[in-house]
Amino acid sequence: MRTLFAGLVILLLGEGCQITADSGRSGGELVSGTHSHYAVRHIPAHRNRDTLIPAVLRPYTDLSHAKTELLKAAPGTKSVLFNSNGSRLYAMNLEGMSIYEFDQPSRKVGREFKFKPTKGTGWDYVTDKPIPSYQEKPVEACLSHDDKFLWISLHNAEGIVPIRVDSLAANYKIADGQTVKKVTVLYPGLSNKDSFYVPLIRTGKTPKIIARTADSKYLLVSNWHSYNVSVLEMNKDIYPYASLVSTIPVSSIPRGIVVDDRNNRSYVAIMGGSSLAVINNSDWKKDTDMVVESNPRHIVMDTSGHLFVSYNKLAKIACIDLATGQSLFTATTHAAPRTIILSKNHKFLFVTCYSSDFVDVFKINDDNFEKLASLPCKGHPVGVDIFENNDTLEAWVCSYSNGSISVFSFNKK
Repeated sequence: MRTLFAGLVILLLGEGCQITADSGRSGGELVSGTHSHYAVRHIPAHRNRDTLIPAVLRPYTDLSHAKTELLKAAPGTKSVLFNSNGSRLYAMNLEGMSIYEFDQPSRKVGREFKFKPTKGTGWDYVTDKPIPSYQEKPVEACLSHDDKFLWISLHNAEGIVPIRVDSLAANYKIADGQTVKKVTVLYPGLSNKDSFYVPLIRTGKTPKIIARTADSKYLLVSNWHSYNVSVLEMNKDIYPYASLVSTIPVSSIPRGIVVDDRNNRSYVAIMGGSSLAVINNSDWKKDTDMVVESNPRHIVMDTSGHLFVSYNKLAKIACIDLATGQSLFTATTHAAPRTIILSKNHKFLFVTCYSSDFVDVFKINDDNFEKLASLPCKGHPVGVDIFENNDTLEAWVCSYSNGSISVFSFNKK
């Protein structure tokens, strides 16, 4: 019976892309806890599959805002990420030193992955000075290998960690000499707990964005204070599941990353300057710098050769032609545009505007951005990801200062 139950668990979860000596632990102890099959007791036995993302979405040409829901998250939620089928959303709680796994249909937290804090050095972005802090502060994340691995950048740990979210039992591995971080899994409303160690894979100082190639073979990590990009080769079968293969210097502070698998290139927003670093994915070296406007923070790409960029200080977004590097058109946003995300059909762009407490929504026309909505969003909105089915689009937006997630629902037309 246990084997059958475990098989059902993997089927439900597997389909779906910031103190003490624990940080230096090198092998030995396995952490005891409840059996890992308890980890999925929060999943409904019968799910309405219509709530998940269909394989092919019906065409639509317009959106209208229908409602806004406010969900409780954790202190300092920095980014959010849906799995492939839209059933789960992961919220990286920087100040809470944890990750919430939300169930999309119910809007409830099913699991909390909580790191054990160890002393470290952080960074005050207002005074531009180092401060005492903790290492285990999740910033951004990436899913790989059919959503089995959740990779998380830890702001002050100079590295990233992988968590097997499809099977907690798969995390019970330690190798001699490997630095690890302790994770405790909590289940709201239940007394059960699980705990294990995950490997810390060194990248650079203050890792931020994590992006992967489509084949789940390589990860790229932008390292804010190291002025470089780490490239790691993944191997899902060999612990610790990734190893550093290249470190690419860049001209200044890097932030956003886009991987262009079709043209074998990657693009990195140099937030400390006025360029996008262009990386050759064949040898993992920088080819050139694409000149753009000042302070690019986040970048996304469609399938027709266009890059979209948010310019944080300029309060602007732009559409860039990859072939020429030319800016095709721009639009003004509310102050401090941070994360941007495209709708599934690449016809709409959502922008979180941090200091102004707005989410701006644009329709992407052939030669311009058409603003559809500016939605109030308190608490400094910073991260956003999108769920869609045939009738509805939901933008899940996390706010940093008030520990909440706003779900903006739109009707498709």
